[in-house]
Amino acid sequence: MASISSFGIAFVLGLILGCSSAEDKLFNVQSYGAKADGMTDNSKAFLSTWKDACQWSGTAKFLIPSGEYLVYAANFIGPCSGSITFQIQGVVKAPTDPSLFCNSTWISFQYVNGLEIEGGGTLDGQGASAWPYFDTSKNSNCPALPITLKLDSIKNAAVHDIHSINSKSFHYGVFMCNNVTFSHVNLTAPGDSPNTDGIHMSVSTNIQVLDSNIGTGDDCISMINGSQSINISGITCGPGHGISIGSLGKIQNEVVTDVHVKNCTLIATQNGARIKTWAPSESGSATSINFEDIFMDNVRNPIIIDQHYCSSPPCSSQASSVQIKDVTFNNIRGTSSSMAAVTLNCSASFPCQGINLSEINLVYNGAGGPAVSSCDNAHGTATGMELPPSCLKSSLDS
Repeated sequence: MASISSFGIAFVLGLILGCSSAEDKLFNVQSYGAKADGMTDNSKAFLSTWKDACQWSGTAKFLIPSGEYLVYAANFIGPCSGSITFQIQGVVKAPTDPSLFCNSTWISFQYVNGLEIEGGGTLDGQGASAWPYFDTSKNSNCPALPITLKLDSIKNAAVHDIHSINSKSFHYGVFMCNNVTFSHVNLTAPGDSPNTDGIHMSVSTNIQVLDSNIGTGDDCISMINGSQSINISGITCGPGHGISIGSLGKIQNEVVTDVHVKNCTLIATQNGARIKTWAPSESGSATSINFEDIFMDNVRNPIIIDQHYCSSPPCSSQASSVQIKDVTFNNIRGTSSSMAAVTLNCSASFPCQGINLSEINLVYNGAGGPAVSSCDNAHGTATGMELPPSCLKSSLDS
């Protein structure tokens, strides 16, 4: 009887071990012909690796070992049979050939449920080769330069411990995604590099950006139409244009709601906590927005609502039709490089409502006087420390 029991136990253990080995499998791009020489286009090798990894029914690990890998473009498409860890240990480099700049995305993931991107490696967009082409008046056939990494229709994903340098356009783009967390990512490009937003999101819900360093030539984080239930915390931003909602109002019914930005540091950025809308604009709204516990170090516009945003002249004097409502700025402190440390430039047609300023302590670090607030059509309340003094109107009737 004992021998039968021992056989049974061994049989069960064998099944468990067999199942375990079937569940986890490594897919190394070098096994599919990828060359870490920094010169060979590895697009086909990467896509072949993905095809097999995506079809694996267990947990697949897509591995890019140490070394330099040139990749012209790669679109990793699901749905996949199981979850996938995309591990970047090496440096993946974008092309510098101008004929390849018209692709809207360099590396993208689509229709994947259960994705992890990690590994400590680097995505090098080699943007200096492309930034002169950002001027569409000189290159009308190229409406936009490639995004380094785009997540499109992704669910239940984590991106962490990855570096992105010198993106040609946005470092990361997030579109139609749900439940995605970015953490411990480092995104860098020169402060004068055009349109190099750090993380740009739209039509996405339950997105978290945590404990990361972003220094680039445009918004560190930008949220446009359809961004909902967004949590941003522990970000160091600079250089760049700050943490921004908008621009909103270019198309009908653009909405951003339920955004929480907390415990961030902005260093020498053009803007700090910003909401911007076009004028004139289509209808839309930005509601339930919270900026809290944010330190500003030599920021030009630490707190700014700009409902007359215009990226290039000539600019219209017509009012925006985007409603901004229920926005809180709490415990915002530090230094402003401009005298107007608080600017609430709201729409005459749709005045800002429910603006709450609480514990504001912003000091102008230049000559010529203390920091001031500037308000137009801004209604709400101010509590606690008010430095500079608030200029909010208490109600729409006042």
